[in-house]
Formats: sequence, C-alpha cells, structure tokens
Amino acid sequence: MPAQKAADAANGAVPAGTAGAVGTVDATGGADAAGPAKKPAGAGRDRYLDLLRSIALVRVVVYHLFGWAWLSVVFPSMGVMFALAGSLMARSLSRPAWSVIKSRVRRLVPPMWVFSALVLGILFVQGWSPARDPDLGGSFWGPVSVFNYLVPIGAPPYPLSIGSESGLLESSWADQAAGPLWYLRAYLWFVLASPLLLWAFRRVPWATLLFPLALTAVVGTGLVTIPGETGNAVQDFAVYGSCWVLGFAHNNGMLKKIPRYAAVSGAAAVMAFGLWWASGHLGPDGWDLNDIPLAQATWSFGIVVILLQYSPSWQTLPGRLAKWDKLITLSNNRAVTIYLWHNLLIMATVPILDQVYNLPFMESDAASSWLDSTELFWQFVLIWPLIGLAVLSVGWIEDLAAKRKPRLWPNGAKKKQAARAR
Repeated sequence: MPAQKAADAANGAVPAGTAGAVGTVDATGGADAAGPAKKPAGAGRDRYLDLLRSIALVRVVVYHLFGWAWLSVVFPSMGVMFALAGSLMARSLSRPAWSVIKSRVRRLVPPMWVFSALVLGILFVQGWSPARDPDLGGSFWGPVSVFNYLVPIGAPPYPLSIGSESGLLESSWADQAAGPLWYLRAYLWFVLASPLLLWAFRRVPWATLLFPLALTAVVGTGLVTIPGETGNAVQDFAVYGSCWVLGFAHNNGMLKKIPRYAAVSGAAAVMAFGLWWASGHLGPDGWDLNDIPLAQATWSFGIVVILLQYSPSWQTLPGRLAKWDKLITLSNNRAVTIYLWHNLLIMATVPILDQVYNLPFMESDAASSWLDSTELFWQFVLIWPLIGLAVLSVGWIEDLAAKRKPRLWPNGAKKKQAARAR
C-alpha cells in the first residue's frame, strides 16, 4: 500500500479522550458480552497504555527520519495503536453508537483541517489544480476528491511530483506530507464499523477476531487483487482489523481469561509464521513489514496479544519511568498534532541545515564533509524542537475539537501542582 509505508506508525494519532492514539483510558471497564462492566474505584488514566502510545510516536518519527526497516519488527506501532483505539472504542460504545461516532469524528477533523489548509495552500501556490490533474479523473472528480482533506473518507489527492529539486521543498514533498493521512482514513472506517464489529464480537468472538487475518491472507498476498485506493482501504482494514478487535478483547477482559502461557505461546506461533512469511516475500527495503501485509498483520497481532496480556494498568509510572511523566502526558495530549506534522517538520530540517553551510567556519572541505556525514543526526536533534513549536502553535486545536479550554503545553504539571496544593 503506497501511503501506508509513509506513515507506519504510530502512531496512533487521535485526540486525548478519543478512540485513537491518546486518551483517558480506565485500567479496566467497558462493555463485555454480558453487558457493561463496572468501573473499579479509583480507575483513571492507564499510564502503561500512555507509555505505549508515546513509544509509538517516537518510533514513527525515527522510522520516517532514518528509514530503518527493522523498526517495523521491533515495535509495530500501528498494530499497537489500533488495538488501543479499539479498546477505548468498545468502552465508549456503552453509550449510544451515533453519539460516540460523532464525538470521534469531531475530535479528529479540526486538526486535520489546519494541516490540510497548509498543504493545499502550498500546492495551489505551486500551480497544482485538481481539476486539471489527469490522474484524478477529470474536472469533476478531481475537485470532489479534495473533500478527503476535510473528512478522510478516501485518499486525499496530491501530485507525486511538483516544483523542482532545487526549490525549498523537494519535488516529492506532497507525497511525504500527505502520506500519513492513510491512518486517519483507516481509523475513521474502523470507528464507523465498530458498532457492527462489536455486535459480531459479542456473539462470535473468535470468528470476529480472526476474520481480518484470514482476509489479509486473501487480499494481502495477491490471491485476490482489488485495484486502486479501494484495494488499499480494504487491505488496511484487513491488516489491522484483528488488532482493533483485540482491543475489544482487552476491554471486556477476554484476554485475561486466557491462561498466560497459552496466550503467549499462541502469539509466538503466529509471530513465527509472520517472520517466516516475510523471509520469503522481502520487499525493496528488506525486512520492512510495511511492504509485506500478511507478515505485518500476523506479527502485529502477536505483539499486541503479548503487550495486552502483560498489561500492568499503571495508575502512575513506576520507578525511573516517572521522570518521563510530563513528556508522556504531553505526547498523549498532542498525538494528532505530532502525527500530522512530523513528516513536514522532518523536511523542514533540511533547509535549516542548509543554512549552516553558509557559516564562516563551514568554508573548509573538512567541515562540509563532517556536516554531510552527520546530517541525519542533526535532523534528529532538530526535529524535536520543531515538533515542540508545532505543539505550541497549532496543538491547542485538539482542545477546541474536544470542547475543552485551549492549552499551550498540556503536560499535566498544573494538575499535579493543584493536587499538591489541596
């Protein structure tokens, strides 16, 4: 799937309190097959799940910067994030389904509108016209497809190449910037399908859980080919569908009812199959599982089972992890912003570093050669303050979308100070 690799991730990017990458998640609770489970006294934000989301966000940034294929094996971010989203969605569906869906969509689209406005604005300034783009189906369907920048029902259109390589932005910038939007499309469709999926899960849990894996074996291996973006959407649903449903199983306690040795052994077997399949179907980037749908689906499924089986449900971060509390809180509260903007910000590091070559002490060949050889490192250093600037400048839109008072830097520090004062 072309856009998928551009945003393997992580990333789980939805606003705090929604069924996506971030949110206030009870340690237990939600609806099971027999009805809504009671929320335990004192249950609050699950810091273990928050930690997983933060790891996913960091991993996706590192992956897109360095391009290390092995990261897709070490931590399959998207599978983890879809599972966490599914768990929170199942819990929320103890309320009327339509109100839950409206809430999810409302929290998702305003941050996307701001991002889309910038992307489309640059494209239009560079001379792109969707009505004249021959790849978009003509003067009617081209402009209609731009609607996907407002509500990600389908794939947003953009030219694969625009401008020149000598410009401020390289000619493929639009593909890199808009690529991560595939996740928002997949997330939206999972949200819309969740009432039906949860209904099926409560009646035939194992069939509902394993069906997406079986579907991946059909549409993700070339056995059946669905052309175009429809095929990409179906494949995304298949690859990550079982992880989403695993979130249902985590929410209603089904995973905890399975003996740990059985769950881990089964997960290991599924993961071993995934690696075996990948070894015979390596893509252009080797062991990058984003290029191997069936391996991605099975490996992600196994990892998620193990992570959720061992889920400790921390109310506070233990030991040395506690020193990362503020950053973990911030990244969870601004996951949409980080996810949407990180690719553009990675590209922004290039012209910034180019200015370093103009400094007087960079005139020697040795200095220029040193900067050339360490460029990726300096991009890694620069990306984090740039992400911080994005959080400050547009992150508060996530609060407006959630009908909260806007906050510039929501790292939880003020709440802790208020709690100590009481």
